[in-house]
Amino acid sequence: MFFGQTREWLRELGVPGCDPDTNTMVSGRTFSDGCHWRFEAPTVNTVQAVETLLSESVRRGFTINRVTETFGLSRHTLSEIRDYVALGREYGAQILMSVGPRAIYDIGATVQTQEGVRIGYRLRGQEQLVRAIEDVRRAVEVGVQGFVLHDEGLLSVLGRLRAAGKIPSDTHLKISAHCGLGNGAAAQVLERLGADSLNPVRDLTLPMIAALRESVLIPLDVHVGNTKTSGGFVRTYEAPEFVRVASPVYLKTGSSALAGHSTRATAEQTEGMLRQMEITAEFMARHYPQARQSPSAKAGS
Repeated sequence: MFFGQTREWLRELGVPGCDPDTNTMVSGRTFSDGCHWRFEAPTVNTVQAVETLLSESVRRGFTINRVTETFGLSRHTLSEIRDYVALGREYGAQILMSVGPRAIYDIGATVQTQEGVRIGYRLRGQEQLVRAIEDVRRAVEVGVQGFVLHDEGLLSVLGRLRAAGKIPSDTHLKISAHCGLGNGAAAQVLERLGADSLNPVRDLTLPMIAALRESVLIPLDVHVGNTKTSGGFVRTYEAPEFVRVASPVYLKTGSSALAGHSTRATAEQTEGMLRQMEITAEFMARHYPQARQSPSAKAGS
């Protein structure tokens, strides 16, 4: 193989020297409950959509383990946030909400340009960092236990605040795909800063995802479906492969029914999300039945 010395240096640093051969690879790692995978419903931005997804998944016989909101905490009333929390408790689903202030909501023009869009959702200036922390404090006060983060600096601060007891010790810090995570070295940095789960960019190949699993211990959050603004591609047949090489893994599916990440889903779009999740559950049962999905927290996971 070419570039052998560089690959050896990476291995000495604890980083994979290449994307592994995944033909026979099995992760073997699990969540703390001994299960291999969980379902995440991403981009669920209204209370009504949360209620429909969770109640209908029960009726249709599959489990949604996690719901993530991407509209932004500062764009919800406290009453709405409380309703998210209450529904999560009722159905045993983890509720993660997105910190609100970020570049796309700011007055800066850079993020609106073709080149500037690369800064993604990162925070611009110390005042936005202060406001992001206030967003978290406001949500913690009404029971939110986990957050979707788009900025490495905010992750670092929240990780240290959590360690110092300023926010609850069980607060879950999830890195969004908008941070652009795509390699094992970056994954290790985010894990050290306090991330509890990592969402890589959506179009990584199976060997690339396997390299991330070799790099870190925390769960990976892998997109099976994507909104139209993120490419719109659906990777249903790869879902069992994701679990095989990357467990413990959250399968993020349903968002291909949506136009974008700030979408507030219609009833028709919510039904489309449910259908995609139900189909993915069927594929998991058909192609990788030995992989175990975590039951709902309500069921004691």
